[in-house]
Amino acid sequence: MIKPLNAFDLKNKRVLLRVDFNVPTEGDKVVDDFRIKQTLPTIKFCLESGAKLIIMSHMGRPMGRYDNNFSLMAAGESLADLLEMPIKFSSNCISEDSRDVTLGLKSGEIHLLENLRFHSGESANDPEFCAELARHGDIFINDAFGTAHRSHASNVGIAKHFSHKGIGFLIEKELNFLSKIISKPPRPLTLLLGGAKIDSKIDLIDYFIGVADNILIGGGMAFTLLTAKGFEVGNSLVDQSKISIATELIEKAKAKNNLMLPKDSICARSLDPTKAKKAYHVSKMPKNMTGLDIGPKTTEFFSSIINQSKTVIWNGPLGMFENKDFCEGTLKLAECLAQNTEKGLISIAGGGDTASALRNFNLENKMSHLSTGGGASIELLSGKTLPALFALEV
Repeated sequence: MIKPLNAFDLKNKRVLLRVDFNVPTEGDKVVDDFRIKQTLPTIKFCLESGAKLIIMSHMGRPMGRYDNNFSLMAAGESLADLLEMPIKFSSNCISEDSRDVTLGLKSGEIHLLENLRFHSGESANDPEFCAELARHGDIFINDAFGTAHRSHASNVGIAKHFSHKGIGFLIEKELNFLSKIISKPPRPLTLLLGGAKIDSKIDLIDYFIGVADNILIGGGMAFTLLTAKGFEVGNSLVDQSKISIATELIEKAKAKNNLMLPKDSICARSLDPTKAKKAYHVSKMPKNMTGLDIGPKTTEFFSSIINQSKTVIWNGPLGMFENKDFCEGTLKLAECLAQNTEKGLISIAGGGDTASALRNFNLENKMSHLSTGGGASIELLSGKTLPALFALEV
């Protein structure tokens, strides 16, 4: 059993809260505060319950050393603005100074610790680092769904130091929504996958071949599967090390005939907007060109399947959505999902790039559920146990 946040008496308790403030910044400003806003219900509940709140998070991959580009200072300022209150900040999450700040907190105050990954012990799940972090709290609450698939110090190793531990409202919300889809999804169930890399989604494809009615694959990852089927894809992104497993997936899917690949692709020689781009059938892609978006026939085909679906799980853009010349496929399918969601479709979108695309198109509020965790949602939907949740079992 995992305890929810509202099962604890938080008054005058030091609550050590793990969040996911891994947000994009430019200079000293946060440019997308979606993840910070998603933690506000948990943070506000703790404060209103009289807790002394210590918040910890990672940002980026600073490789175990201090790097000002990955400081949580900007995230702290963003949080302070959202809450309209001052926040105490420590530049070292396990220093004696940071411990003193924690001990001096009053009920209703917040202490934000600097980036956990400035210490190599975080990613290594080092026992000593876990013990030092644990000194900050009486109660441990994890609300970082985006890192729940990682076995790190601040979400797995630290849990053994607490008899009082549980999940925040964000993780509870994610689990409630996703578990319903896992157990009994309205059908037809369609999995829509994109993104550049296939390696992180092999297990998801493998699992859903036996579960989904349709699996639609676009983005850069599609070219590895197309290559496995014998197509020449020009200079498009192909992971040669995954051709064998891609071939196995294609063979496995033949029994249900539920794995759908692009019919055509928008190709170009470069990202230069002055250079010509053109849609080619996947069997006729020029050797000197790169596929950068799904083509119009694929968009129409995928849209027709979405139109017939009752549940769609979407992870990953279908092309280089950041570039206006290659965003059409992602935009059209996002619009299709939004329109069908209004008619009763259950649409679940997950992953940082997917969320960014939806926000670029002003469609982030048009999905049934926008998950804060790409990798975590993938593993959960693939039937795997998330290490950070297992660590909270009591």
